Amino acid sequence: MTSSPEPRRRRSGRSAPRRGPMLRRVLVFGLCLGAFAVAILAFRSVIADRPDPAAAREALARSEAYLKANNASAARSQAFGAVRADPAWGEAHLALARANLMLDEGIAAEAAIRRAIDSGVAPARTHALMAHAILLQGDPRRALIESRKAPQADRLYALRVQTRAYTAGGNLAAAQEAAMAAVRLAPASADAWTELGRFRLNAGDIVGAIEASAKAVDLDKGNTDALVLRAELVRTQYGLVAALPWFERALQRDPYRHATLIQYAATLGDAGRTREMLALTRRAMEVRPRSPQALYIQAVLAARAQKFGLARQLLQRAGGGVGQLPGGLLLGGALDLEEGAYARAIEKLRGLVSLQPMNIGARKLLATALLRSDASKNGIDVLRPVVERGDADSYALSLVARGYERIGERAEAARYFDRAALPVRDNAGWFSSDDSLPVLAAAAARGPRDDPRATLPLLRGLVEDGRGQEALSRAQDIARRNPGAPASASLVGDILMLLKRPGEAVAWYKTSAGIRFNEPAMLRLVEALDRSGQRQEASRTLALFLSQNPLNLAALRLSAHWQAAAGEFDAAIDSLEAIRLRTGNRDVALLAELAFAYAGAGEPERAARYAEAAYIIAPTNPAVAGAMGWALTQGGDHVGGIELLRKAVTLAPRHPMLRWQLAQAYADAGRSAEAVAETRAALETPGFTDKGAAEALLAKLAKLA
Repeated sequence: MTSSPEPRRRRSGRSAPRRGPMLRRVLVFGLCLGAFAVAILAFRSVIADRPDPAAAREALARSEAYLKANNASAARSQAFGAVRADPAWGEAHLALARANLMLDEGIAAEAAIRRAIDSGVAPARTHALMAHAILLQGDPRRALIESRKAPQADRLYALRVQTRAYTAGGNLAAAQEAAMAAVRLAPASADAWTELGRFRLNAGDIVGAIEASAKAVDLDKGNTDALVLRAELVRTQYGLVAALPWFERALQRDPYRHATLIQYAATLGDAGRTREMLALTRRAMEVRPRSPQALYIQAVLAARAQKFGLARQLLQRAGGGVGQLPGGLLLGGALDLEEGAYARAIEKLRGLVSLQPMNIGARKLLATALLRSDASKNGIDVLRPVVERGDADSYALSLVARGYERIGERAEAARYFDRAALPVRDNAGWFSSDDSLPVLAAAAARGPRDDPRATLPLLRGLVEDGRGQEALSRAQDIARRNPGAPASASLVGDILMLLKRPGEAVAWYKTSAGIRFNEPAMLRLVEALDRSGQRQEASRTLALFLSQNPLNLAALRLSAHWQAAAGEFDAAIDSLEAIRLRTGNRDVALLAELAFAYAGAGEPERAARYAEAAYIIAPTNPAVAGAMGWALTQGGDHVGGIELLRKAVTLAPRHPMLRWQLAQAYADAGRSAEAVAETRAALETPGFTDKGAAEALLAKLAKLA
């Protein structure tokens, strides 16, 4: 029987066998294996990076197909693939340049063009492309020089670049000549017609732009640039909602074109579709991770939601370029004002007012910042053109009143406080000017010919001097020479309104609104229709505008006023609440209107809450006192209601509605004699519209007597 061997005992004084050499051999072997693996990977990488002409040709063919299908984003992706497959192939770089140019990426396009030339592409083939790339980088002079080197084969492209370059340089005559030459050279080119439409839009010929864009879409229904231009013009001509399908059609062609995403997102936001807008800005930032335009739109959205810290962060991330544009200046100034950084707000808002002197909102913000920084006289000066208008709002008037109060001119302060308290506003006027007619004529002569903005002060001066017919003739002459410019038609309507001929102004305002149906055009047309006795047509015009621009505050407010006057209180409440959600709870006129609407809708308790909130802010405002009194009366408190209504009538004795409400309150309280007196006073007050109801009340009171 064999037993297993016993382990040998170690002899004292001897150590165990050493493992060091064995470990070293294993380590060396492992390192050799690793080096071999690295070598294999490196060899495979070299093999993979070898030019693959076949793959490059296939990618280039796909890129060209996408480019013809107006999907520049996909075309660029495939062009990148062609460049990776064969980095030394010039045609691949040229395809990448074309795609970048369609996406307005001037720097990237120039780099691709230079690599194409280095790879053997003849420089003559790149002149038109290079001119476009230079133009996108903001150098129209160099772009023109480069475009003139283009061969005859690229003549159409060169003319399109020249159209844009001349426009950017302010030479509209040369730009028009280049655009028309392109259309004559290629009358079936959608690109040529789109370029002509874009030029006409920039030149103010909206009718011509509409015609050219329609022609471009007819020629190529999938042309992305033509679809975007058509969307912009539909938005101008009809409204926000009507433009959305055109942007959607453009994005169906190229879902990741940054410029289209931004335009569509902005339109959705203005139309109140904020969730969709936010999704579009995020998609735009997938294309351009730090897109300034997308960040600006998100900042506006945050500010509307009163998330001012987030709005400031987003605006700062958008960069200085966006911050110096009018929208960026306005948003930045408002955020600085909210933060208490008045010096920064003044700097931004002063710059904006210099760019847009007719921007009343910017003037009010600037005046607020000046008043808060103890520059009251400067604040008054900023708002002087606004408060000299008959339709100046109570906020602007109150700001001026506070300014005079701070510099110790109590009498002037009281005058403006009195105007701010009045619920009645005169019709819209002009920004005033103290210049003489010779000075105004010289200024108009220095400005661009037929520019309504340059001519308008002179025409206003002629009307004020009693030479209204001469002003009208000049305005009509400008309109005849510029039939495609909506401002020219509006100019004639404005002169006719000044001459108190609203019926004749309607036709001119309709012409203007048919070209560009924006807020000023709508307000002009509605006012002319209303003042010429066409309230129903005015209501239809207002409703049409609201259907396209559902968040427009001016339209909502006017609609609510008319709805309440017609007894449609529920509809008025909807409109007014939509405004309150946007503007907050500090607008006393809005709160007073809400109180009146809720009282009319049979909700006196809610009416009283709104009226009380307004009364706490402005107890001397007659409209507010009247709203509080009417709400109390409708809730059964005749004594308190009559007291406040009497206060309102004392403050504004010429306001017919306040007198009529007081008369009804007296009648409800059984005070017939006082009710008769106030009803007769209301009937004798100019502007009173409820004559039938007043006469019926008088007849009822006579029977009771």
